[in-house]
Amino acid sequence: MLVIFGFIVVLFSIFGGFAFQGGHLAALFQPLELLMIGGAALGTFVVANDAKAIRATLNALPTLLHSSKYTKSLYMELMAMLYEVLTKIRKEGLMSLEDDIDDPYSSAIFLKYPRILADEHILEFITDYLRLMVSGNMDAYQIENLMDNEIETHHEDGEMPIQTIAQLADAMPAFGIVAAVMGVVHTMASVGLPPAELGVLIADALVGTFVGILLAYGFVAPLASLLRRKHHEASKMYQCVKVTILASLNGYAPALAVEFGRKVISASERPSFAELEKHVRQLKSR
Repeated sequence: MLVIFGFIVVLFSIFGGFAFQGGHLAALFQPLELLMIGGAALGTFVVANDAKAIRATLNALPTLLHSSKYTKSLYMELMAMLYEVLTKIRKEGLMSLEDDIDDPYSSAIFLKYPRILADEHILEFITDYLRLMVSGNMDAYQIENLMDNEIETHHEDGEMPIQTIAQLADAMPAFGIVAAVMGVVHTMASVGLPPAELGVLIADALVGTFVGILLAYGFVAPLASLLRRKHHEASKMYQCVKVTILASLNGYAPALAVEFGRKVISASERPSFAELEKHVRQLKSR
């Protein structure tokens, strides 16, 4: 909801300030200018992107209205799940995980962590590399390289809607200028009109530049910035899983492997060592 609140602040600051200085808000309502700017923006968005990019952008936009799901509690749940999985491997061997990773939705371990189960992408990432560990045909360096490649692919896919929205924001001021120029052309073609009417036409033309810049820097560009931040948060979770699994493959005990993963979490969401240890102990007692 912070996005909506921010847009309201932008609108109130711009239009409220204009009204308070004696401006007439009705003069800013130019539907034809909006048609030219919005239509041109939509057309270039379709031309510049394929179906995959358009679909990814449309799917990403609704997520901007939701608060981040990557909270401290989610990371504690992830760390606790990884600790339990690695502990089972240490006690019972890798083959004991075969049923859990083949059907995590029926696994006694994974069912304890519904928020991880609900994220099919991170769940698939975890189970895929546990499956590779069970196969026993790959060493830690090969798995690390494969993880890096998959995370890079995930990063590239996530950057797609960010780039499309950022490019659209860059184009909006130019479309505003185009709309303004069209208004000036119309004004010059009506040069025989009285000065009062010419003044109205010139004001209408200038609205195009105003709308293009306002849409670009007040609405579209901030969405690209927010989407980039959300994407980085999602990538951090993959890094956390990667570091934890690799630490386990290199022979570290589950408690230390989880500590490796905890260190890569952003400071604002990272649970302290004591918090994580307490959480794990509570799970053990259950």
